[in-house]
Amino acid sequence: MISKTTIDQVFETARLEEVIGDFVQLKKSGSNFKGLSPFTDERTPSFMVSPVKQIWKDFSSGKGGNVVAFLMEHEHFTYPEAIKYLAKKYNIEIEETQRTDEQKQEANERESMYLVSEFAQKHFEKMLWETELGKAIGLSYFKERGFTQETIQKFGLGYCLDEWDGFTKTALDKGYKLNYLEKTGLTIVKENPQNPNDPRKFDRFKGRVMFPIHSMSGRVLGFGGRILKTDKKAAKYQNSPESDIYHKSKVLYGIYYAKQAIAKEDNCFLVEGYTDVIQFVQRGIENVVSSSGTALTSEQIRLINRLTKNITVLFDGDAAGLRASLRGIDLILEQGMNVKVCTFPEGEDPDSFAKNNELEEIQQYLKENSKDFIQFKAHILAKESANDPIKRAETVRDIVQSISKIPDGIKREIYVQECAGIMNVSESVLFSTLAQMGKKDRTEAAKAQKEEQKAFNVVKNDATIEKVDVQYELERKIIELLLLYGSETEEFEDLILKESEEGDLILEPLSIEAKVYEKIFLDLQDDEIELANEKFRNIYYKLIEALNQDEKFQLNTFLSGLAQDMVGEISSIMMEEEKYVLHNWERKDIFPKDKKLGVAQLVSETILTLRCFLIKKRMLALQDNTKGGEGDHRDTLEEIMNYIHLNKLLNKKLNRVLS
Repeated sequence: MISKTTIDQVFETARLEEVIGDFVQLKKSGSNFKGLSPFTDERTPSFMVSPVKQIWKDFSSGKGGNVVAFLMEHEHFTYPEAIKYLAKKYNIEIEETQRTDEQKQEANERESMYLVSEFAQKHFEKMLWETELGKAIGLSYFKERGFTQETIQKFGLGYCLDEWDGFTKTALDKGYKLNYLEKTGLTIVKENPQNPNDPRKFDRFKGRVMFPIHSMSGRVLGFGGRILKTDKKAAKYQNSPESDIYHKSKVLYGIYYAKQAIAKEDNCFLVEGYTDVIQFVQRGIENVVSSSGTALTSEQIRLINRLTKNITVLFDGDAAGLRASLRGIDLILEQGMNVKVCTFPEGEDPDSFAKNNELEEIQQYLKENSKDFIQFKAHILAKESANDPIKRAETVRDIVQSISKIPDGIKREIYVQECAGIMNVSESVLFSTLAQMGKKDRTEAAKAQKEEQKAFNVVKNDATIEKVDVQYELERKIIELLLLYGSETEEFEDLILKESEEGDLILEPLSIEAKVYEKIFLDLQDDEIELANEKFRNIYYKLIEALNQDEKFQLNTFLSGLAQDMVGEISSIMMEEEKYVLHNWERKDIFPKDKKLGVAQLVSETILTLRCFLIKKRMLALQDNTKGGEGDHRDTLEEIMNYIHLNKLLNKKLNRVLS
């Protein structure tokens, strides 16, 4: 268990905007920061971070919370793991007891897979440095590639001994379950006809040097293994199979080491292999990642898009590789990103070029040889079409097809002009072709929208459609007022129900000074009102207790002691109005009123509205009691009349006209 003192220190020290900034590119937006959602596919920012409140809200997915909630959502950490991650980031010493066997068993399946993967990484690293075969084979290979000891240790490189089940036996002896060894792909399990209860077990990566693949936060997701002996039957590189924690289409090799450099340099170099990444980083160029031998995917591009809008694709002069890369470029353009391409001299790749040149020479080469995608694509395709007019026409159409992927209209027009100059084709023809492509896309989009509209109409005409829950919204507003202004002192106009000289009931105003939380608590207590929503009720009592105990109420401290579902709910409430900031109303000369200007009025109106709602609810219940039954209902009817009169008085105070 981690001590509360340590947890409090973590929450006091950690800065939400810094932690999230490691995963998402944030831009200042008033007193907040905004960025692209890390949970959904989007091109306009809907992700808001509040440094003042130390909470975040993703309006596209509905998720939100504090710094720990972000790590739990994004990196699938458990609560203790998120605390440990933050402690490590901010150099906070953390004490924890050794996990017992029972605690290991209680860990969920996904967490068990992470634990197995982390154990495997440490085991392979140990084999590399501490066994004779590891040093003679694995370490020798890495040193031949030019990797220093510091680099090998930084990337956690290792070696799996050339034994059928050496790793598997060690893992089982340490208490790790075969089930998780198989699910992570570290162990291959096959039936044993001779003994069905004792299946045959093989190390997937036997005899291979190991490249651990990390998540953005540094968790081991899987491995890439390279075989060193010549074996025509075995693949040169082998990756971990797909699992609950490893999806190769959503992972970039090196992103954990590169994320801060990518954001700082506002550019990401994209290469093909593990050694390309490692060699570049060793030379001093850290903003580099690899798709790890798989075709580039939209999910991988979005991972980069959170950190920068600029990608420079690096590859050697291999023709087949270049053609494949062109497809990747179109995917990058679709995400609204800026693409440059740099090829290396014949016979060189990023690995060898970085190994054979100094940092300054590499930087100079990249600067001078990085071409805009349109120049690169035109150059490659033009060489292929040569003097064949038909192929040349296809080349032009191919380039225009890429331009059509760009969401920004101004960029599209500039690229059309550039393409016209390179390919010696009139701009009008290119714009006409682009328009045809756009028309086709719009027709397909309109068709899809029409189908959606049909579905919407079905919902719209559904008599069972849910109406706004007034009580839910009012209770939510009460929680918001306590969170925002609970400890502030305001002057309120209290209402005292009295009988006038004529015998009529009237509301007499009385000015009082009180803290916001005291006013809300006393009003609800006087009316014997308890919040109906269980989640709001739990938050309400915890808030009242915290505000009563601590005059200097701190939201961050309060959130640190709550369950994560409560934290998520509170962040949704606190950040609800921040989504309007995303629309930049001020640019349109629309200035929303600051709620803080009328806190007392807002509190009073919310409580009055809740009273009116509950009075109306009570009247309807009393009316139902008088229907269809025999007997004397005079007392009930008198009570209803009193409620009607009180309701009129309250609505008059709220400046509402009752029908």
